[in-house]
Amino acid sequence: MLNPDPFQAQCPTRVILDRIADKWTVLLLTAVAERPTRFNALRRRVEGVSQKVLSQTLKSLERDGLVTRHAYPTVPVTVEYAITPLGASLERTLAPLAHWASEHIDQIAKAQAQFDGRKAA
Repeated sequence: MLNPDPFQAQCPTRVILDRIADKWTVLLLTAVAERPTRFNALRRRVEGVSQKVLSQTLKSLERDGLVTRHAYPTVPVTVEYAITPLGASLERTLAPLAHWASEHIDQIAKAQAQFDGRKAA
């Protein structure tokens, strides 16, 4: 694609923006950026993600070239996920976003409470 324009409905970048905007993508990329990680370790690390959503998200990240999946011939099979160079470049972009959210959550909560108070009045 010569000139991708995410403001155009049919632009394929919208699929990637949708993936990047997903909280599970942000959390999983951050987790595998720390070190290669097995599936169940990711499930424990990222609280609240279901097995189904974890599997779907990892498959999407693998398809997009952001993580790799390596299966070891053990019984049962051990599967490990690692970040790719492309994924690492995205994770370096997303890490400040996660940091911003942590740094500003109190201000957001206060704004939400003020907004909700105005709506109730």
